[in-house]
Order: sequence, then structure tokens, then C-alpha cells
Amino acid sequence: MEIWDAYDEDFNKIEGMTLLRGEEAKIPDGVYHLVCDVFVRHADGTFLLMQRDPEKKHPLMWEASAGGSALKGESPFECGIRELREETGLETTELTEVRRNVGKYNHSVYVGFFCETDCDKQSITLQEGETVDFRWVTKEELLSMGEDELLTKWVRAFVEERF
Repeated sequence: MEIWDAYDEDFNKIEGMTLLRGEEAKIPDGVYHLVCDVFVRHADGTFLLMQRDPEKKHPLMWEASAGGSALKGESPFECGIRELREETGLETTELTEVRRNVGKYNHSVYVGFFCETDCDKQSITLQEGETVDFRWVTKEELLSMGEDELLTKWVRAFVEERF
């Protein structure tokens, strides 16, 4: 069972309150859990995509990030580092925060990070139950993906703006 810290919409922890994974429907209005995701670019200019497990919500769609919910006591940075390692096998201590937003509809506050790597591109490992495939794509390939293929919508604007 995952235990999460509770946050307000300004990304401040609510002292003395914890949340349990699976009980999102019970989270009161104005209370959120922290979700972090990491967008990865290789030094050669390609971007890492991870394909979701067929048993997850949005089955077999591609995500341009690795991420998930922060565990109790984790900072956004610590969560990003852990999720990147768990879902891709990539180890880093270098993340740049690139976005924050509030998802009132699902009681989540999101922190997005960017990571640049020069890893061996075939060293990516998949997390059982989370991902089933990966691929490295060019900017053009990423931007040409349809909404029925690419789940991580915020990445489009980030790539267009930054690269």
C-alpha cells in the first residue's frame, strides 16, 4: 500500500494529513497528491518514449515521460529520480524542473522534470506492470504522433518551445 503526503494547490504539504493510493475518490476538495514525471532527451537529440502496459489505464499508449506518485516523505526531485530509475533503469542526479500544474479533476499536483542523458540507448529497462516497450524518436516523429498514440500532452508544447 502506498502512502502519500497531502498537498494544497500551491504545492505545500498539509501537515498531519496522509493519503492512501486507491482511495483517490475519498480525497477532499482542495487536497491533492503529488505526481512527478521526467521527460528524457538523449545527447544525440532523440527523445525517449515508453509504452504503457496493456492492463493499465490508456493501454499501449506511448508516454514521453517516466513518472508516478510521490511516496510519503519524498520531495518532487526525489520522486522524479526514483520514478525514472524504476521505469527506465536510468540513473541520474541531474533533473531540471520545467513545469507545475494542478489537476483538480483527479486531485493531483504535477511537477514535470527534464533530463538529458548520454546513456547507452539500449540500456533502458522496462518495469513489469508499467511499461512493455520503449523507443527513441526524433522531434519530428514525436510531434507527428496523434492524440490516440501519445499520452503525455504537455511534452508537445515543451518540445516545440525548447527544441
